Amino acid sequence: MASNPPAPTAPFVPSQRQPDTFGYGSYRSDEGPWEEWNPTEESLSSRGRHRVAKQRGGGLARSSTVLGVGVIAAVGAGGMASANTGKPPVSISLPDLPTSVSSLLGEGTGHQATQTALSSVTTTTATDADSSSSDAGEALRSRIIAQAAQQRSQLDTKASAKAVAAADKAVADAEAKAEQAAAAKAADAKDKAEASAKQKAEQARLAALAKQYTLPVVSYTITGTFGQAGSMWSSGYHTGLDFAAPTGTLIKAVHSGTVTEAGWAGSYGYRTIITLDDGTELWFCHQSSIGVKVGQKVSTGDVIGRVGATGNVTGPHLHLEVHPGGQATAIDPMTWLRGKGLNP
Repeated sequence: MASNPPAPTAPFVPSQRQPDTFGYGSYRSDEGPWEEWNPTEESLSSRGRHRVAKQRGGGLARSSTVLGVGVIAAVGAGGMASANTGKPPVSISLPDLPTSVSSLLGEGTGHQATQTALSSVTTTTATDADSSSSDAGEALRSRIIAQAAQQRSQLDTKASAKAVAAADKAVADAEAKAEQAAAAKAADAKDKAEASAKQKAEQARLAALAKQYTLPVVSYTITGTFGQAGSMWSSGYHTGLDFAAPTGTLIKAVHSGTVTEAGWAGSYGYRTIITLDDGTELWFCHQSSIGVKVGQKVSTGDVIGRVGATGNVTGPHLHLEVHPGGQATAIDPMTWLRGKGLNP
């Protein structure tokens, strides 16, 4: 706290009195000038009473009141005046006071003015504090709202990014499934096309083979197939394919080849064997007559004999056997003939 140092004591000169002195609005004739006072023992004991009597006209009370207000005003303006009762009054230059304090000084005097000034200063300080607190609270509120908005924006951004990622994944999955379905469809179409092409190629091949192969008889009935079991066959099962037809029906060469056997063959009756170029042997059995000789070359459709009932038979028919590579074991003639484009 700042304090004003006491002013140096100046010799009193009546002709140089100041028009404005501390504690008075104007010069008073009942207050001085004073004569120099030389205290004695008697006067010392009554010093206080003597000075009170000298200033009983109201100057002390008024001076004290104005001094108190001045001190308060000085404190409010940032300074403090120091009064020294043992020194003569000195003039104090007061700073420009706030309008609120000046109005309070004009409205009252004494203790009431002092209390009013203090109340005004306190109210102003409290108002400033409330305003500052309100501003700080508003700033904090604004900052919280801004942070909440930022967090909400971040959450919205994350949610949007997640939704976009999920949508992208769904689109990618759908595209992948569509590609897989398209690939599977294309592969299936390719397989079908290849199968169709193979089938057509096989049909073409069989058609070409059919021109090279022919069935042994024209009019017939299949009465026995390969693998049938029975006691009438020495092997215990039927080893060929039976074409039942009237005796004397013409028998034709199924394919071109060379006659390797022609004559009687026991239970087979009269038999003719034609060996094809790949080594397959075709046996024509139970003939009533043979029309070719061993070593003779025959072509597809050439007549090689006639249907009969010679050997171990129950009626006239052609018994046809197929022996690949000339082996003793026969295979199913039905399957072989179909492999050549024929349909018995």
